[in-house]
Amino acid sequence: MSAPAPSSPALVDAEPLPRQDEVLTEAALTFVAELHRRFTPRRDELLARRAARRAEIARTSHLDFLPDTAQVREGEWQVAPAPAALNDRRVEITGPTDRKMTVNALNSGARVWLADFEDASAPTWENVVLGQLNLIDAYERRIDFTDPRTGKSYALKPAEQLATVVMRPRGWHLEERHLTVDGRAVPGALVDFGLYFFHNAQRLIDLGKGPYFYLPKTESHLEARLWNDIFVFAQDYVGIPQGTVRATVLIETITAAYEMEEILYELRDHAAGLNAGRWDYLFSIVKNFRDGGEKFVLPDRNAVTMTAPFMRAYTELLVRTCHKRGAHAIGGMAAFIPSRKDAEANRIAFEKVKADKDREANDGFDGSWVAHPDLVPIAMASFDAVLGDKPNQKDRLREDVSVAPGELIAIDSLDAKPTYEGLVGAVQVGIRYIEAWLRGLGAVGIFGLMEDAATAEISRSQVWQWINAGVVFENGERATAELARRVADAELAAIREEIGEEAFTAGRWQEAHDLFLQVSLDADYADFLTLPAYDRLTG
Repeated sequence: MSAPAPSSPALVDAEPLPRQDEVLTEAALTFVAELHRRFTPRRDELLARRAARRAEIARTSHLDFLPDTAQVREGEWQVAPAPAALNDRRVEITGPTDRKMTVNALNSGARVWLADFEDASAPTWENVVLGQLNLIDAYERRIDFTDPRTGKSYALKPAEQLATVVMRPRGWHLEERHLTVDGRAVPGALVDFGLYFFHNAQRLIDLGKGPYFYLPKTESHLEARLWNDIFVFAQDYVGIPQGTVRATVLIETITAAYEMEEILYELRDHAAGLNAGRWDYLFSIVKNFRDGGEKFVLPDRNAVTMTAPFMRAYTELLVRTCHKRGAHAIGGMAAFIPSRKDAEANRIAFEKVKADKDREANDGFDGSWVAHPDLVPIAMASFDAVLGDKPNQKDRLREDVSVAPGELIAIDSLDAKPTYEGLVGAVQVGIRYIEAWLRGLGAVGIFGLMEDAATAEISRSQVWQWINAGVVFENGERATAELARRVADAELAAIREEIGEEAFTAGRWQEAHDLFLQVSLDADYADFLTLPAYDRLTG
């Protein structure tokens, strides 16, 4: 199908970047403008629907499978078969699209790289545009470079050894202030998807792969339907076959957990699977049930492991749902960052990673995530032990799994309570992450773990929930705004002492401290901390 008559392109309002003309071509900006005019009104309606649904949850403290879509859950249907490049996904590595990460992730030995424009990337204009350029350069094999600081050279391995890219655009809630159409900012999701798809769809087909996507923070099957309609339009626009696009949906909101089959159904010609995204999922539970009383109060985030009863219900239902419909089930993140100095800490952490990946492989997952190349062999061994030469285990239908609606939100089934140490940890991670994000870094090593926006969200949400629920910690102190301020002030002083006055002054620590307290203490809970943070992001 030939492209439609062009409309006016999206307008760029930003300082020029090196080689930006290779990404921000008139044809690509026209495509982005077309996506915006056709689909942003529906996106706006769906965001309003999110707010209405959240208000209903606040009123009822209840969620259930949808009665209106029972025929989908009871029907006989399958998603389209996986393309060869996505049939074996036993280990996936995640990370932002800076130049070094692009080479290292593609070379990591993982089967898939989640090239992230969302939670692991702060959306500075430089990250948005040059991240796209790095992916184009990778497909053209012109991304070899030498790190000017270390002198170390980076080069791509042979094509057959490279990970398959699955790109993650920003969530529906974020807008891109540097691109406007008809006087309005374009949703970041359409910018990221549009630029990547327009430039790389045919390139990827020529490489024997395709334009593959991870869809973040989906809250309903209607949002999946919107994405499906975007895929149909985009494939026609550039003249590639329908079904070339493949999407894996992150089930990282509590509402989406009740609509997994419907989400796969809406995307069935383009569906590649579902993923269990742990931190955003917990953040979503707090966000939706934050005023539901004591039974919905989450303990410290590190106490909520994937073996918690309500988390087991979620992950086992995900595996059963995916395999019933012929889709891949992808497990959660191993966020540990190996230390070059502490062999014993590494040994303990590697054992935990192995146990986590063994459990996922034995539960029926077809693959899982890691945040660091050193973890790829550990995760690979866990899945190799179960899969052998098979590309996946979609033949394990897990018909033994039966999950009642209440099990997914049985937070009080977990025998753990919030602790004072948990409060301190949440404040530490939140401030340190936000400071790095304001400087343009989205994936940040903090206390030996790779943190991203999702972990900052659960940190500030737990502080908010504990204060509003009047939690009393084991040391007898009650969670209050004043206590959170004292902890935050002590952390700021500790950071100043730790890094020195010069580095402290050069950073954005006070701003991060203030923003963390704002999103943790405001009575009017911000849906996403990245919304007020974006207003402070430079670039």
